[in-house]
Amino acid sequence: MSGLDSGAAERRRQFAEEARSERPDLAFLCLLLGAEAGPVGPAEVVPVTPGEPVPDPYGIDAAQIELDRLAGLLPHGSRSPAGWASALAELLGERCGFAGSSADYQRLDSSLLQQVLRRRRGLPILLSVVWIEVARRAGAPVYGVALPGHFVVGFGDREHPVLADPFAGGAPLTGQDAELLVTGATGAALEPSMMVPARPLEIVLRILNNIRAWAAARPERTDVALWAVELSLLLPSHPARLRYERAQLLVQRGEFLRGAAEMEEYAEILAEIEPTTAENIRRKAHAARALLN
Repeated sequence: MSGLDSGAAERRRQFAEEARSERPDLAFLCLLLGAEAGPVGPAEVVPVTPGEPVPDPYGIDAAQIELDRLAGLLPHGSRSPAGWASALAELLGERCGFAGSSADYQRLDSSLLQQVLRRRRGLPILLSVVWIEVARRAGAPVYGVALPGHFVVGFGDREHPVLADPFAGGAPLTGQDAELLVTGATGAALEPSMMVPARPLEIVLRILNNIRAWAAARPERTDVALWAVELSLLLPSHPARLRYERAQLLVQRGEFLRGAAEMEEYAEILAEIEPTTAENIRRKAHAARALLN
């Protein structure tokens, strides 16, 4: 890992531990992820004694409290999957204004759960996390559905789910609507495998992939790209090539020796199966070391 202060290192440890737990807590992982972007200002002015640490500087506790509060606003009583979807849409979409727009794709905040809860704006997957966590706390049979290009939520029977689109304020989605979303994003038809409930770690990795894509379009934000890659590497299952991506980022940030060393380690892994690629990476490691001269 890059040089981290003790607080950041502890949050990384918590992230890795939670990711490897039997039932990973989606909200907690997303909040630890959001903390990587830095402290958030308090929603309300809180008196602080000089010299004392700021309480909850990364907004983790406040976000958990807000999720609990929102769940408590849902009407009590059992309901059908369609009833749950309608109740969530009325609360989160209509009353609270959670939704998204094309402009939200340009903001890092749209991928950080703390900020999405504050702004009530975000990417489809983060708005879906809000829905999932609020609904789960209220006892709803809810899950994420990772359609290509557009994340939504489902309620009830996995074979015949009731779908809703949090990005559109909770608008209901028919099977035909889902097909149109997939075709628009990929040009391909909707496959049954695309409707399988997304597991928490799959959701977290997809969020981190979004952040990496955001940072890749902004060469000056290698800091964001690096922490997104490093968190991805803490997940139990991740693409091996992320190790090479991290090495490249280190070189871009001027950490030539560390970057070169990690390139060489990755080349060793590839040597048996992709010798030509491994040799190309070794040459890049040599070039990175030469930048010190």
